[in-house]
Amino acid sequence: MRAAVLVAVMAAVTILLRFLPFLVFRNETPPYLVYLGKVLPPAIIGMLVIYCLKDVSLLAAPFGLPELAGAACVVLLQVWKRNSLLSILAGTVFYMVLVQGVF
Repeated sequence: MRAAVLVAVMAAVTILLRFLPFLVFRNETPPYLVYLGKVLPPAIIGMLVIYCLKDVSLLAAPFGLPELAGAACVVLLQVWKRNSLLSILAGTVFYMVLVQGVF
């Protein structure tokens, strides 16, 4: 019973937080929020790429080749198909195949 109440409260808070911006900015979205909506997604992706590649050693075998190949796979698929989910999934699978089977 306690767990059900806890889950219900968490669900209510989550729903409230999701709908709060629509309630607050009913008429018009402020320009700074529109700006943040445009620049934050690429900035977050850039930070994730940097975080993922920060420990790659270019001076020891395999010299960052699996990471470079996986990143190239993501970039090429994104340019070709324009599908982020497909690009990231295929790049991750390609990288894991390289790390587990080739290098």
